[in-house]
Amino acid sequence: MTLHRTPSTPAARPRDPGEGRGRLAALRRLLAADDGAATAEYAIVILAAVGFAGVLVTIMRSDEVRGILGDLVRSALSAG
Repeated sequence: MTLHRTPSTPAARPRDPGEGRGRLAALRRLLAADDGAATAEYAIVILAAVGFAGVLVTIMRSDEVRGILGDLVRSALSAG
């Protein structure tokens, strides 16, 4: 019976010049992928909407704006 010894580290092999290009192309594809970009855009839009809603709530709590909106609703309902 013959025992075959395998080295603990792989033997050095000559580099294929095209191998680096394939890895580089794969890396470029990975970096160009826009997975998750839509989620980030949605998050930014939601944050902007929450900020805008906060401003609207602050404006709507003022007595002057309430009066203007009340007058607008009354005139819209009485015009019919």
